[in-house]
Amino acid sequence: MTLHLIKLCVGCDSIQDLEDWIKEKRKRTRSKKTEHIHTTRMVPKRADEIVGSGSLFWVIRGQVMCRERVLAVRPFVDKEGVGRCRIVLEPKVIPVEPRPWRAFQGWRYLEAKDAPRDLTRIAPGLRAMPEEMRRELRDLGLI
Repeated sequence: MTLHLIKLCVGCDSIQDLEDWIKEKRKRTRSKKTEHIHTTRMVPKRADEIVGSGSLFWVIRGQVMCRERVLAVRPFVDKEGVGRCRIVLEPKVIPVEPRPWRAFQGWRYLEAKDAPRDLTRIAPGLRAMPEEMRRELRDLGLI
């Protein structure tokens, strides 16, 4: 069964901010292997349910707004001896049905049945719509 992660996207105000950050981070990587990695403190104990079919859903400004597919979960120990985790993500940001989400620390599991649908599945034209307009329509209960 598919399982997802959900995490706050601290420092981003929009999906475009996240996409720009990913592009810039990958551009700075000098090696030929340009994996898109998000480092976190805790290792998901249910990683086998996430890798391959699961995604990392991003909460931006209080709403779940997009997701990236999880390709791998790699635990490691940093220079200070602290256990950490590299979550390897597909660098393609997929907008999802906006959904309010309260702030929390770290990440949480998100069951497949509770995950927001991709915008392209709701209505193909929504992706082309400006993000602010989608937020307003969501607040009005129209999407």
